[in-house]
Amino acid sequence: MQADKILKTVRLTEKSNAQSAELGQYTFEVFPNASKAAIAAAVESTFKVTVKRVNVQNYLGKTTRGRTGRPGKKSDFKKAIVTLKAGDKIELV
Repeated sequence: MQADKILKTVRLTEKSNAQSAELGQYTFEVFPNASKAAIAAAVESTFKVTVKRVNVQNYLGKTTRGRTGRPGKKSDFKKAIVTLKAGDKIELV
């Protein structure tokens, strides 16, 4: 598979920034049909690094209410936390 069909975006939060600085873990939002092996291959080919481990989490979208009281739903998403080999680094500017 192509990397643009697997990786959506890099998730930059306080927690993910701390993980990348201390543990060498980077957080990506990925497409729901992406497997751990496909995510590892996409990160390795895109950023030229060695992936050590991939953890995946599926999130269900929260239910919401609009200003008129009508129910709605935010979209579901899948998050991948990628651990790199010691010494490897991804420059996110």
